[in-house]
Amino acid sequence: MPKDNSIKSVLIIGSGPIVIGQACEFDYAGSQSARSIREEGIEVILINSNPATIMTDPTMADHVYLLPLTTKSIIQILKEHPQIDAVLPTMGGQTALNLCLEADEKGIWADFNVRLIGVDVNAIEITEDREKFKNLLKKINIPTAPAEICTSMLRGKEIAQEFGFPLVIRPSFTLGGTGAAIVYKKEEFEEKLTYGLEMSPIHEVLIDKALMGWKEYELELLRDKNDNVVIICTIENMDPMGIHTGDSITVAPAMTLSDTTFQKMRDMAILMMRSIGNFAGGCNVQFAVSPDDKEDIVAIEINPRVSRSSALASKATGYPIAKVASKLALGYYLDELPNQITKSTSALFEPTLDYVIVKIPRWNFDKFEGADRTLGLQMKSVGEVMGIGRSFQEALHKATQSLEIKRNGLGADGKGYKNYEQIIEKLTFASWDRVFVIYDAIAMGIPLSRIHEITKIDMWFLKQYEELYSLEREISKYKIDTLPKDLLLEAKQKGFADRQIAHMMGCLESQVYKLRDEMNVKRVYKLVDTCAAEFKALTPYYYSTFEAEIETATGERYVHNESIVTPKKKVVVLGSGPNRIGQGIEFDYSCVHGVLAAKECGYETIMINCNPETVSTDFDTADKLYFEPVFWEHIYDIIRHEKPEGVIVQLGGQTALKLAEKLSKYGIKILGTSFDALDLAEDRGRFSELLAELQIPFPQFGIAENADQASALADVLDFPLLVRPSYVLGGQGMKIVINKQELEEHVIDLLKNIPGNKLLLDHYLDGAIEAEADAICDGENVYIIGIMEHIEPCGVHSGDSNATLPPFNLGEFVMQQIKDHTKKIALALRTVGLINIQFAIKDDTVYIIEANPRASRTVPFIAKAYGEPYVNYATKVMLGHNKVTDFTFNPQLKGYAIKQPVFSFSKFQNVNKALGPEMKSTGESILFIDDLKDDQFYELYSRRKMYLSK
Repeated sequence: MPKDNSIKSVLIIGSGPIVIGQACEFDYAGSQSARSIREEGIEVILINSNPATIMTDPTMADHVYLLPLTTKSIIQILKEHPQIDAVLPTMGGQTALNLCLEADEKGIWADFNVRLIGVDVNAIEITEDREKFKNLLKKINIPTAPAEICTSMLRGKEIAQEFGFPLVIRPSFTLGGTGAAIVYKKEEFEEKLTYGLEMSPIHEVLIDKALMGWKEYELELLRDKNDNVVIICTIENMDPMGIHTGDSITVAPAMTLSDTTFQKMRDMAILMMRSIGNFAGGCNVQFAVSPDDKEDIVAIEINPRVSRSSALASKATGYPIAKVASKLALGYYLDELPNQITKSTSALFEPTLDYVIVKIPRWNFDKFEGADRTLGLQMKSVGEVMGIGRSFQEALHKATQSLEIKRNGLGADGKGYKNYEQIIEKLTFASWDRVFVIYDAIAMGIPLSRIHEITKIDMWFLKQYEELYSLEREISKYKIDTLPKDLLLEAKQKGFADRQIAHMMGCLESQVYKLRDEMNVKRVYKLVDTCAAEFKALTPYYYSTFEAEIETATGERYVHNESIVTPKKKVVVLGSGPNRIGQGIEFDYSCVHGVLAAKECGYETIMINCNPETVSTDFDTADKLYFEPVFWEHIYDIIRHEKPEGVIVQLGGQTALKLAEKLSKYGIKILGTSFDALDLAEDRGRFSELLAELQIPFPQFGIAENADQASALADVLDFPLLVRPSYVLGGQGMKIVINKQELEEHVIDLLKNIPGNKLLLDHYLDGAIEAEADAICDGENVYIIGIMEHIEPCGVHSGDSNATLPPFNLGEFVMQQIKDHTKKIALALRTVGLINIQFAIKDDTVYIIEANPRASRTVPFIAKAYGEPYVNYATKVMLGHNKVTDFTFNPQLKGYAIKQPVFSFSKFQNVNKALGPEMKSTGESILFIDDLKDDQFYELYSRRKMYLSK
């Protein structure tokens, strides 16, 4: 059946600000969905309050509403657009589903004659209401864990008495495991049950018998109106039950499942999807499997929407789930849609993988002082990375190299744990770094049977680890001049980085690289083609691996490389890696716009990134996508293969900037601001000399390398002092100290965590107002795209402050100083592209806090507030294609726009929620107000000093 022609206009509901449990995978899904529906000539109207995403870009939909996700906003939009026929809520995570249900209960959809597509209300209710879901599974004979619904403390105690411990508490209608807990002991039951009941919007929890140690699987399904169902991907969790899937290391395809159990699981998933309602769209089903020979299967839950795992599954298979799900919601059948990869077969096919995918979550516990760092049913990670390899070992290594936590992969970097008690503790109470600790345990000689007994991780995975460690020991017997080629090739095929191999043999990374070159052990690139090369793939989406040479009959030796280099002029954009606090989706927004602008300038665009949740790693964003770690060795090999005109580093946040020095050293052209200018802005000594020369005021500061130097400096600078390490993002390690004891404690703590770092001590301007400006500069002309004033005082990190555009109470004299300083600094740093400068204002004097000649967190916010494509302009300036004076700037904003930070403290009980110089927010929303008399502004302003912490 072709599409439903009665649908002319669709409302898509987004997921709002990024919080733990609901990140940019919904930006990716929403963006893909909007494009997919517009391709059909259907009008798209979008609501989402998140300014940092591609999804809310004006180019994405016919009308974009940056409004709070409430039924009041929905009514406003439906009144303004009476032509809306249908609403699609499955692309905006739990937030969109909950809002859709609320609007349905209030009769809003019926009042405006709008129908639901992609899901039905019945399906949302059955899957979210734990009691209804349990009854449905019973009816269709699908096994579940023994469980009971509970809405009171008394009933909870009765259930606990019946089941015994350990127990699992799962609140209804929540996301990311909010409020969920495993209860091992009777003493902690009351507290955890109370918390679970509070977290559920309907104050209901399901208490089930904990299936601890069972294996966990997820299946991603699509279904059309004709009841065709395809299973796009089966994902196995390396971590067993007891750890939220968002915090688990996951692998695709499933590795340790027998074929009969796999077929049984498929049948169950299809039956479940068909039973929850008659709708066309996507679905995610989770199962537990007993770790014995019986392989009993138990259903855990089903989500009738795209999910975190469907973003991963899309990137793992190359099958764009959100895009196809949107077409199915419009009425298409799967066999009518073209396969996006081959363009010659239909979408009614199940991808086959001839490679392995490993996803590892990225945590940010250092931002949540006092947080419980063990993993459980409540999700705690802020982002994730994905590695693609020809084997599990290669993919696992690539994923660990992508995390950006100063590790070079598993082991072989001198950073492993050596203390037996500590290793056992981290294995017993699943720690965020358990993926590395397993390797350390094997290196220490702890038997695999013991590791399995503690972690319940399948023996197959542990044996893979053991093989890696055996190879490390073998290579350690050699020196650089005696290492045989077959061992070097094996180490590279198993994912070991050059610097790990160098560590094993006690030599330099560059020597290993040189040896690889001489021995012709070189990376080759393979297509992610989803059909195991049965059909020709047309998607330019690549991963690297190593192959043994093939010898032809004529004696010619070669390795097969599927990435064909074109003669076009090319530009590489370095992505921002995994999301974390301080570097979130706003940098992905900049990277995507950078790619699109470079395409407009006639370049072939090449994207390098390893984050499966984002639009930048969509297979049709750049002309070529290399899904690889943003890690020197991988980048250098891609650059040598592609030979681009240059590399753009200033759009990918600190991740890309950190590689600028290496690129510069190896003679690779950095497009836009030079490495020397980037380094000048980062080096406080050099930067302050520049400010002094320009006669621009800055807070008095000094540099210390140990506690003694810091103490001596304190006498000169005077308290309060702001202490911070150099070269960090998101205010990592920053603190305001008010006496010598606090100073000494913080300096010792910092140098323990970041050894060899220089510490900067600034005199903290107590009570100052903070402001920031973003600008575009071409080396000669400067255009200030926006000046924001922070509602919170100086001392709260800019990412955690409510920022108002334009400023609300800075006088003409102060504004002029900000403009003059911005222009002087941008030109003095020879900026080509974007620059962000932060100011502190005290007694009408404007001091410089810092300058960053790169894309900043606020650029997407300003672009959305003013309706101007600033990243597009800045990229064209970086490429030398345009001057600033070539653009006609026409910012449109009535009243004020406020960037409001959003926090995920609810995931961490007992954490200090006070704000200070270290950033803690996970996302942001945008609020438009007509004037300063607005109640919301008044409330923000009255609370501005409440949370300032030292």
